[in-house]
Amino acid sequence: MMKPFKIRDIEINPPLILSPMAGVTDISFRRLLKRRGGIGLTVSEFISVEGLTRNNPKSKRQMRFFEEERPFAVQIFGGQPERMRMAAEMAEEVGADILDINCGCPAPKVVKHGGGSGLLRDYERLETILKEIKKSIKIPLTIKIRAGYYDHTINAVETARLAEGCGVEHIALHGRTKEQGYKGLANWDLVRRIKETVSVPVSGSGDVVSVEGAFEKWRETGCDGILIGRGAMANPWIFRQIEDALAARPIFQPNHEDRRAVLLEYFEMLREDMPEMAAIGKMKQLAGQFTKRLQGGALFRTTIYHSHSVTEILDRISEYFEAITTGRPYYGENGPKEAEEEAPVLDSCEAATVAS
Repeated sequence: MMKPFKIRDIEINPPLILSPMAGVTDISFRRLLKRRGGIGLTVSEFISVEGLTRNNPKSKRQMRFFEEERPFAVQIFGGQPERMRMAAEMAEEVGADILDINCGCPAPKVVKHGGGSGLLRDYERLETILKEIKKSIKIPLTIKIRAGYYDHTINAVETARLAEGCGVEHIALHGRTKEQGYKGLANWDLVRRIKETVSVPVSGSGDVVSVEGAFEKWRETGCDGILIGRGAMANPWIFRQIEDALAARPIFQPNHEDRRAVLLEYFEMLREDMPEMAAIGKMKQLAGQFTKRLQGGALFRTTIYHSHSVTEILDRISEYFEAITTGRPYYGENGPKEAEEEAPVLDSCEAATVAS
């Protein structure tokens, strides 16, 4: 049976982590999911140390968090040891519980500057960064890595060993290579091998989209925790459902009213936090993920995608859920025919391209 684990003195309970996703896990999305229950650790979007250390307003906004999110980790990325150290100190100063280093993002614009997955092929730089940060902050230092840079250079176990030697206190592995991006399946056997190699807690990431999938990965690897990213975009209750299973409770199954309420709550949070048009854009992103596999979901996504005001968004949500709740077909604004176009669904970096 899975049980809570600690990163130094910080208990991760339940042992479930909301994986950082660029353009997704902002302050509104994290709060929305935290309120659904089951998350033991929330993590910021990955934040550029170049932006932070040059006082970029967007980068500083990305470090904001609410007390209800704790324990909370700030994840940073970059390739310059001095700027990584400065950014780590800034994260500690704003009150983050944990500082996490991104060694996994495959986005070219991140890698070309030596950050993200680029650190997996430059151990000297990685070691310098980790040691510089470790001696400059008091909060725990953690790391998220990939299987390797190229498909033919799988070095996750070696990277984990190096990280532990530099004082890293938790290692998360996304079991794909940089070259692989988000294609194919994550290699969870590497999670097992890392767990058998190091003494610090080890968590796994990649392809967990169901309660059964989470338990299968735990059984296969003996890992301490599970990270979930894109699976939480499609199902905001996935953490609660896994926690229910851990506690041998009936697994919560959201009804149409729960789904409608969570969309409205998210939209309200977005509107409180950002300009109207930005909030509308973010809302379209979640609505696209959230209504997959629902009756009339494709047409609803298209209708939302072509909405351009707060009133339109709210009206479309009301119309859609009224239809499916009463069992009527949902036709959107186009009459009784399927729309040919569907709103694009953004991917996650767990990538800077808005790619877990």
